[in-house]
Amino acid sequence: MKRVRIIGAGLAGSEAAWQCARRGVAVELFEMRSVRATPAHQTNDFAELVCSNSLKSDSENTAPWLLKEEMRRAGSRLLEIARETAVPAGHALAVDRAEFSRKVTEAISREPLITIRREEVTQVEAGELTIVATGPLTSDALSREIVRLSSTSVSAGKPDADPSRAGAPAPHNNLYFYDSISPIVEADSIDMSKVYLAARYDKGTADYINCPMSKDEYDRFYDALLAAQSVDQKDWEKLNYFESCLPIEEIARRGRDTLRFGPMKPVGLKDPRTGRIPYAAVQLRQENLRADSYNLVGFQNHLKFGEQARLLSLIPGLESARFLRFGQIHRNTYINSPTLLNPTLQMKAHPNVLFAGQICGVEGYVESIATGLIAGMNAAALATGAEPDPPPRATAFGALVHYITQAESKNFQPANITFDLLPALDRKVRDRKERHRLQCEIALQEFEDWLRLSSFQATLPAPSAV
Repeated sequence: MKRVRIIGAGLAGSEAAWQCARRGVAVELFEMRSVRATPAHQTNDFAELVCSNSLKSDSENTAPWLLKEEMRRAGSRLLEIARETAVPAGHALAVDRAEFSRKVTEAISREPLITIRREEVTQVEAGELTIVATGPLTSDALSREIVRLSSTSVSAGKPDADPSRAGAPAPHNNLYFYDSISPIVEADSIDMSKVYLAARYDKGTADYINCPMSKDEYDRFYDALLAAQSVDQKDWEKLNYFESCLPIEEIARRGRDTLRFGPMKPVGLKDPRTGRIPYAAVQLRQENLRADSYNLVGFQNHLKFGEQARLLSLIPGLESARFLRFGQIHRNTYINSPTLLNPTLQMKAHPNVLFAGQICGVEGYVESIATGLIAGMNAAALATGAEPDPPPRATAFGALVHYITQAESKNFQPANITFDLLPALDRKVRDRKERHRLQCEIALQEFEDWLRLSSFQATLPAPSAV
């Protein structure tokens, strides 16, 4: 039986390692932290959540719920740990990020079939069974190695940058884009007399702190945001943001009301003190189980820290706030998956090399874990001489994999799981909720059939105790 090398102990790599181990396949798991830091990580723990602490909606018959339900049925260890470390977040699944990472690191570290290597990997041998799960902060050296592997299969375009320039991203079309992270504030520095607790549309428990704004307050904030100074851009940088995670200043530049229809949307957030919906609102979501810190939902930005301190103090309730972390920008690396990958997440030209997580073109924590699960299953199949079995197209797993491997490659962009990725029903259903319910019903039935009929799934050894 072959040993599987997994590069990266983030969400995808940790899940992939667990899936291999529970099938009796030995794993070498490589993680370059603590040997080498990244621009955004703050610890050396596995599966550290860099941006938000939310794993999205837990409401039944939503697309994120469907993907998580399939993951649960497939035995996702990271999803199980997320449930164990959940913090109040209304109808969403959010976690105490420090406790989540700690427990993932603990679970993976004591699995006897997983050997952990704290070192940077800069070469990938096409003949070795390998999962590349280095995530959005893949090092420059490994990025160049991925370019080399990619260039032996199908050319994906001309270089974006001169590789001889120090610190430049790897020279490959669509190999990288930029993402940003939100500020975190200390809970006891929030002026609770100016804010209120509520969940949008009263959906779920009232776990969010809402900072209401009048029109004058919003206009003052908006004008200050447009005038704020951004972090200096390096010569080689090409800021190609992911549309679903734009910095607030980028959203604001698109029009005065864009923030009110985006991260500062007040719809469904009635102030119980007045009975009215504010002109705009900033939402704060609990960051950890102790409830001593909150993150500003959707407030990722690329502003200088001093500018952020000045700007965020204009938000009602945050006039004297103490920030544990300001927003910042970092590079997100991903490959042109439709050109390079098969539906099993294997490279077309190098079938022993698989990709998982954000580097394969998915966006989001849950999606990253899901592709790690699939890659781990498929690598374990290859290690034992079995054939990888892609999930059915009608499932959330299958829809996600179908998108990243079959999308139009020229303008490929990472994607979250949405109902748009699933096949349409064979009959027209006007009611959206009923349509989504039926799509979930079909997906889960096909997923169960896939799990039951796969001989490789049916003969799984019991996982080690954790």
